[in-house]
Amino acid sequence: MKIKALILDFGFTLFYFREISLERYLEFYKQGLENSASFLLKKDILKEESSIQEFKKIFKMKRNSFFRESLKTNKEYPTPLIFRLTLEEMIQKGLIENDISLTDELFNSLADAYHAFELEEWIPFPTTISALERLHSIKDLKLAVLSNHPYHPIIENLLKKYDLHQYFEYIQTSARFGKRKPDPAIFLDLLEKLGLHGDPSSAMMCGDEHADIVGGYRAGLKPILCERTYKFPFEREIPLTNYIRIKNLSEIFPYLQ
Repeated sequence: MKIKALILDFGFTLFYFREISLERYLEFYKQGLENSASFLLKKDILKEESSIQEFKKIFKMKRNSFFRESLKTNKEYPTPLIFRLTLEEMIQKGLIENDISLTDELFNSLADAYHAFELEEWIPFPTTISALERLHSIKDLKLAVLSNHPYHPIIENLLKKYDLHQYFEYIQTSARFGKRKPDPAIFLDLLEKLGLHGDPSSAMMCGDEHADIVGGYRAGLKPILCERTYKFPFEREIPLTNYIRIKNLSEIFPYLQ
């Protein structure tokens, strides 16, 4: 069967994280929270050191709680929502004034500050641009991105930064859809947007981990594992054998027949 769509994961499939380590990754998020607190300080929403510390404490508790919940349910909790819930709790506790304007603009600005480091640290693999150019030239092949990420604009902005946005019919994130891979619903929704509802076997899912391969397989897509060299702690094993393995995106072309 001719492949009509190729769905690509973002992290470690199209882009890699500069000098990756779990410790470095977590340190960036720690600094991101400091940046968000500084933003609120400048806006005069946080006024004292005690309120700054409480803000960071509540946010981290909610983020960690929602992360654990997402592992059980595959539900996504977008970063702006966590900031909203954090500030609402602080108002309820009398830690900040109750007349501040809780707007989407405010929560998106906090998320921008929190995730800003990603715009510098995620970089396209050396083969990504040339492979996408070649893939885009294949007649009747639709390309899409499917990423588990809690803040959709980061994925959009990174693709635009490297002029890669132009190659994709659609960019799907868990933040926008509300569910995370491997939930089949996020794959099926994307297929519908690509005009392939009811025809999942005509699409391929290429990604670097369990969520991509198992989720794609459960939704009826043909899975391709893009093997990365860095192994994360507690990474889930892939309980399948009938999937393709490649080292980078440039090796995918023989399998598109």
